[in-house]
Amino acid sequence: MQTQSNKLNFTGQKIFVGMDTHKNSWKISIVHEELLLKTFVQPPEPETLANYLKRNYPGADYFTAYEASYCGYWIHYRLTELGINSIVINPADIPTTNKEHVQKEDKRDSRKIARCLRNGDLMPIYIPCKKTIQDRTLIRTRYTLVKEMKRFKNRVKSLLLFYGINIPDEHNSYSGHWPKRLITWLEKLNFEEKTATYSLNILIKQVKYLREMLLDVTRQIRELSKTIDYEQNINLLTSIPGIGLITAMLLVVELENVCRFKSLDQLCSYVGLIPSTNSSGDKEMIGEITSRGHSTLRSAIIESAWITAKNDPALLMTYSKLCKRMEPNKAIIRIAKKLLNRIRFVLKNNQVYVKAIIK
Repeated sequence: MQTQSNKLNFTGQKIFVGMDTHKNSWKISIVHEELLLKTFVQPPEPETLANYLKRNYPGADYFTAYEASYCGYWIHYRLTELGINSIVINPADIPTTNKEHVQKEDKRDSRKIARCLRNGDLMPIYIPCKKTIQDRTLIRTRYTLVKEMKRFKNRVKSLLLFYGINIPDEHNSYSGHWPKRLITWLEKLNFEEKTATYSLNILIKQVKYLREMLLDVTRQIRELSKTIDYEQNINLLTSIPGIGLITAMLLVVELENVCRFKSLDQLCSYVGLIPSTNSSGDKEMIGEITSRGHSTLRSAIIESAWITAKNDPALLMTYSKLCKRMEPNKAIIRIAKKLLNRIRFVLKNNQVYVKAIIK
């Protein structure tokens, strides 16, 4: 006698899940190999999603995707631990129609991600290991402190300019670093009203506090660079003229594994050292470097390129030739690409950099 089975079995079938993540809730869209199954809102918990999938579609292969955002990679790590295939994607790489662009909403976004995941249209971004991500936080914290310090220094300068006070040349530092004699001079300034003097002192205290924090973080980075995980790569990178300890640590934690870039062009694209293009038919226009890329890495490499061009004879000769047919600021971008090529070489081949000898 044939009996009715009430047990679900999705073995061999694929379930695709598009996630639009937010702080308080996630919009979830579930797509089968053939059709859209359901769209709903759930708490921001990977376990809730995993339990729902395993309860309603037992035995299936689960595939999820969500946009890289404020939440980082912890969702990806947790979903993977729960046995769910997960990828993180760059929002700019999701195929989007004009309607989806002008009528953006969470429901439509989650369905779009699920549909593109099913169609194989999504390219996952690289996911670093947990240690690298946590060490990366220390380096990024230092760069944040540097920015905050610049802001408060500018606020002090603005206050002085507002009252027509100029910093004497013997106290001024054109390198951006404030020597102790400048801090002492600022602390001795007095205005007619105590309120203005108090305001200036508050800003100076903030600058001094940030300086102490910056020194402490720098010491932590220096200690981290001497550990077995980073010491070898740091020695390789600092052998290149213009690459100091902080820049070397930034490169190591942000790139993690330079071999993941199949070519120099891919590495330049990741950093953001490629030009924007606009071509149609026989016309092709090459513009400024693209705004897409790793802004912190790009700034650090371009800044290092100025120093490298002064200390590496081969790059100095190249920079001089480039300046004859373009502006120095554009020429240094070419030097930055060559510097990036040297960085890739020493890390990939595990060789200390050797300057070219010009005879």
